[in-house]
Amino acid sequence: MQQDEAARVRQSANTATGADILQDLAQDPSATVRATVALNPSAPALANTILASDRDERVRALLGRKLAALAPNLNDVAHQCLRQQTVETLTALVADEAARVRQSIAEAVKHMPDAPRDIILRLAHDPVVMVSEPVILFSPVLTSQDLVALIVAAPSAETIATVARRPGIDGRVSNAVVAAAHADAVAALLANPSAQIMEATLDALVARAETEVALQDPLVRRPILPAHVARALSEIVTTHLLAVLSARDDLDAGLARDLRDRLKQSTAAARPASADQTAQVVLAQATALRDVGQLNDAAFIAAARRGDSGLLCTMLAMKAGVALPVIERAAALRSAKGLIALAWKANLSMPVAQALQVVLGRLPPDAVIHARPGGGYPMTTHEMRWQLEFMYRTGR
Repeated sequence: MQQDEAARVRQSANTATGADILQDLAQDPSATVRATVALNPSAPALANTILASDRDERVRALLGRKLAALAPNLNDVAHQCLRQQTVETLTALVADEAARVRQSIAEAVKHMPDAPRDIILRLAHDPVVMVSEPVILFSPVLTSQDLVALIVAAPSAETIATVARRPGIDGRVSNAVVAAAHADAVAALLANPSAQIMEATLDALVARAETEVALQDPLVRRPILPAHVARALSEIVTTHLLAVLSARDDLDAGLARDLRDRLKQSTAAARPASADQTAQVVLAQATALRDVGQLNDAAFIAAARRGDSGLLCTMLAMKAGVALPVIERAAALRSAKGLIALAWKANLSMPVAQALQVVLGRLPPDAVIHARPGGGYPMTTHEMRWQLEFMYRTGR
């Protein structure tokens, strides 16, 4: 029996095997035989159609990869009928319920300049990131207009972030990414060295970064920054980011000198304050804010901008009604979820929760957890309560 199967595998792999035989082998009980037919470039259209409904998704994935590679080579008049049949079968596979099948096609066509446009668009709009990502990142078929339309109709926030990472996107696409207002996508855009970002767009992002502290790091590290953008950033970033900004080698001499002078002044001014800033002083500051009803988002953002972690911890403990060691434990663990849960308990906004992750958790931009679309908390109530219980136990 094994010898019979091996013989059928050899027969199904042979490009000289007759079309009728390959059609029969496409219905063979052996998945190995059917997979071999799926890989055979000489398999007739009917055999491909049969295999497109194969019960084994591995067979369908192999078929999709083969047809995706064949389709661009069938553009001449002589192959017009075969191309139509191939594209029809490929279109059916792009709608396959198995993501593995769709992904195999996406990987096969991602660099093809003459891949069927309808296939590319369907893959780009696929809700599963592992399917859409290869095409969105690399397909030369996609135009700027296609990418903007994709952002508007994005099936998920991950889709927009993928567009933001695409090499060489122009200003229109960058504007659409920013307009979508997904923090992860904006951070990805800023980290994309080949993305064109208009100065007006950078200005708007700097204005947002005053409250969305998580945007400050990618902005400061943006490969090219106009002088006025760098100066505006220097007015809002924390001291450690001011140091990063002043060390850039693309600033004009006057601005670089001004930033270094400001950094020295900021560092010098901070020394006596840090020496005198005992726990009692910090507690008094937080209590004073609470007593005048100003222990709010604005106070937390202001402390985060100064990098005042001591005051932030005390304010958060007071606002959330928990012991200070609980906050300190969350910070020491660099727990993004723990800090989000504490911000939620304190009835603070997600921009504050993001700032806490950056300043208290010292998390890099790609590790910061951002808000849901619309600004909501990214975790369920159950998840946040579990995080709080964990912090209570470990922070005692």
